[in-house]
Amino acid sequence: MSASHPELSLVPRPRKVSPRPGRFTLDTRTAVRSLPGTHAASDLLRTLLTPVTGLPLPDSAEGEIVLALDPGLGGLGDEGYGITVGPQALMLRAAHPTGLLRGVQTIRQLLPAEALSGRGRPRGGPWELPCVEISDVPRHPWRGAMLDVARHFQPVAYLRRYVDLLAFHKLNTLHLHLTDDQGWRIPVDAYPRLTSVGGHRSESMTWPPGRGGDRFDGVPHSGSYTKEELRDLVRYAAERGVNVVPEIEMPGHVRAALAAYPELGNHPERSLDVWTRWGVCDTVLGVHDRALDFCRTVLEEVMDVFPSPYIHIGGEECPTTEWENSPAARARAAAEGLSGPAALHGWFMGRIGAFLVERGRRPVGWAETGTELPLDFTVMTWRDPAHALAAARRGHQVVTAHHRATYLDYAQSAEPCEPPGQPGDPVALHAVHGNEPVPGDWEAGETAQVLGTQAQLWTEYVKTPDRIEYLTYPRLCALADRAWSGGHSDWTGFVERLRHHTARLDALGVRYRPLTPRSLMTAPAGTAPLP
Repeated sequence: MSASHPELSLVPRPRKVSPRPGRFTLDTRTAVRSLPGTHAASDLLRTLLTPVTGLPLPDSAEGEIVLALDPGLGGLGDEGYGITVGPQALMLRAAHPTGLLRGVQTIRQLLPAEALSGRGRPRGGPWELPCVEISDVPRHPWRGAMLDVARHFQPVAYLRRYVDLLAFHKLNTLHLHLTDDQGWRIPVDAYPRLTSVGGHRSESMTWPPGRGGDRFDGVPHSGSYTKEELRDLVRYAAERGVNVVPEIEMPGHVRAALAAYPELGNHPERSLDVWTRWGVCDTVLGVHDRALDFCRTVLEEVMDVFPSPYIHIGGEECPTTEWENSPAARARAAAEGLSGPAALHGWFMGRIGAFLVERGRRPVGWAETGTELPLDFTVMTWRDPAHALAAARRGHQVVTAHHRATYLDYAQSAEPCEPPGQPGDPVALHAVHGNEPVPGDWEAGETAQVLGTQAQLWTEYVKTPDRIEYLTYPRLCALADRAWSGGHSDWTGFVERLRHHTARLDALGVRYRPLTPRSLMTAPAGTAPLP
């Protein structure tokens, strides 16, 4: 289809696309008929198109672009939509307002790429779309990307751009990693030193630990958001159909918090700095009441900023050495009837998870094995694909995040021109597109437990928006394609669509890694190499 209709090379691929003869033209006289319940979508359409195309797209009862909400279209679910483009009119329909937002992004992709930037065409048009009928429903309800702003802070203006690009690819979840050993980025009124102390580190490691000696840049790094900035980001994302899920790490990955408040740890007399190294730090929260109260207070304020039904509390890579050596921690383990200090991790996560559940939220955690977190947790499985199946069989909701297919901080190839990245084998474009969140041999009940998948970008070696986008795109296009479209991995078809889609990325100013013959010829097993 894309060879004869390149403008229909959409990413992600819609479920059904039927070309029709003719073209629909938009110009300064084109108006929008917003039927009841559709004004959020018509506002978004204007917000995205008017500044770059010069099309005013006013509301009119006689508008050629018709937006309609029909709850009777139950088969479309919350995010599905239908688009019918004829020579005289365009109709976008959905059963739910979010589906209309997804359809708006498809309309943007149907337009010439110049309509995304306004460059190369006269303002006011005319702009043409191909006549087509599209019926589209996502396969998975969770399609996301995690951005680590704890290790390298990014301004909120860039986070809004990041959201725009997620929405353009019909990704619906921004997982914001706000705290870690190397930085604390969200203010907490009850604990102001979290940002005034924990938001600053003296320097950053520039080379993977153990590779030819430790190296540091000697450059201080700092940054934190205001609550108003984060609330505005949440609102901005919601207008585009994107949910922002905050992550506050505990009980490990908390060195920045302990630098601010040493009494929360296992050695209150010890003075710590915000960690300047990468890797896993062995300083963790204590398991005393003061630490638990701290976590609850922080999460209360986090929930006041983020209305997301999901709150991520980390939980991974938590060394238990400090607990094993602490008389207070050993006493806590004995008092709780636990087998020993190592069991305090599950106990801690259970206590904090129950606190979130009591407040109507769903706790989320990184699963080390798939079976160690309390059942009310939604788990993100990242170490091994088998852990996703183990978690699903246990009854968890699962978001698959296998590091060998979704971690975008790994290099994209073994070529020497690639920038420094996370130590490990490359995660190539085909590996991301070939990843199936739900393997075909799972039972129906196991499949039903999987919410979807997401990409991860940890930022130890990623300082700037340019580097973020180079590592993210086009690999995130591949994840979006599989998460939305599902089904068989049509690598050749995806690459053909992606070649046309890069014109859209160019128009949006995305600093993606260029497609090269080498990157596209490294295909999954059993797939013919591309010419």
